[in-house]
Amino acid sequence: MPVATSATPPVDGDRLPAEWEPHAATWLAWPHRRQTFLGDFADIPPAFVRLVRLLAGYEPVRVIGTGPVLDDAAAHLQGIANVELIDIPTSDSWLRDTGPVFLKPAASGPPLAVAFDFNAWGGKYPPWDADAAVAGQMAAHLGLDTVRPGIVLEGGAIETDGEGTLLVNHRCIDDPQRNPGRSRAELTGVLQQSLGIEKVLWVGGELAGDDTDGHIDQLARFVAPGRVVAARQPDRNDPNHEPLENNLTLLETLVDARGHRLEVIPIDLPARVGYRGVQLPASYLNFYLLNGAVILPTFDHAADAAAVRTLAELFPDRTVEPFSALELIRGRGAVHCVTRDQPA
Repeated sequence: MPVATSATPPVDGDRLPAEWEPHAATWLAWPHRRQTFLGDFADIPPAFVRLVRLLAGYEPVRVIGTGPVLDDAAAHLQGIANVELIDIPTSDSWLRDTGPVFLKPAASGPPLAVAFDFNAWGGKYPPWDADAAVAGQMAAHLGLDTVRPGIVLEGGAIETDGEGTLLVNHRCIDDPQRNPGRSRAELTGVLQQSLGIEKVLWVGGELAGDDTDGHIDQLARFVAPGRVVAARQPDRNDPNHEPLENNLTLLETLVDARGHRLEVIPIDLPARVGYRGVQLPASYLNFYLLNGAVILPTFDHAADAAAVRTLAELFPDRTVEPFSALELIRGRGAVHCVTRDQPA
């Protein structure tokens, strides 16, 4: 296996691409940590099979694990074309948060891998040693140079327009459990330097049951430069109503790196999706953009249809693929949380 080398920070012109730009592949980590998911774990691998089969119809899929975990993936995914199994150990299956962030180079050539530190969302779920090494091992497998910014950050905590604007939630980066002693100004500088970003927009918000402390990929997503979709909860009795309203108000005041005030399009979330009395962070904002399609998590709720219509209007050149996420959400995440895009 090639060994990834350390590299100097990105040069001028290296940039974090938007998710809607062409992909070389989508990566996933095969699920094996039973305590991650509420209820019967036997339901979870088949949900991943459905997702892998859907993804593989649009672009190559790379699935990581090791030993019996990779053997289980091979057994479940047998016969699905366009899938590669790669031997990389994992602690858990949330590859959006543990995998590398890929930068597009200023000149022609392969991407650059940015490997942030990982401590299981502020030390919540030990052990996490294998997951802390995943970004570097993925980069090594691809033979890519690696930048290590030296701060704790999960991939679900950042969102970009591909044109120099980064959207983040302060609650899961400017956090003493992740980056103690680091000021927001210092963190902003690290994000700008390591990701080729011009402007960082700090927002807030949270969802009941979200153990990430408010990942942005549950709350607000770019769908085009200057245009953001944002979670809204119209049910005033739902605990998500007030924090999401406050976040919408804040988003409408923000200006991107190109000097444009954000156009904010609300998407109503289903109210009080739960499992055995536990409220779960069910969000349509956890969609995943891939070559030619949008995979939209759905929750067998009346609000599903409106979310499908909105995404179809926003991405008229892509197929909207509704994906029942009732199993994935039992781990408090959905489609975007378990996928990592590798740019072409």
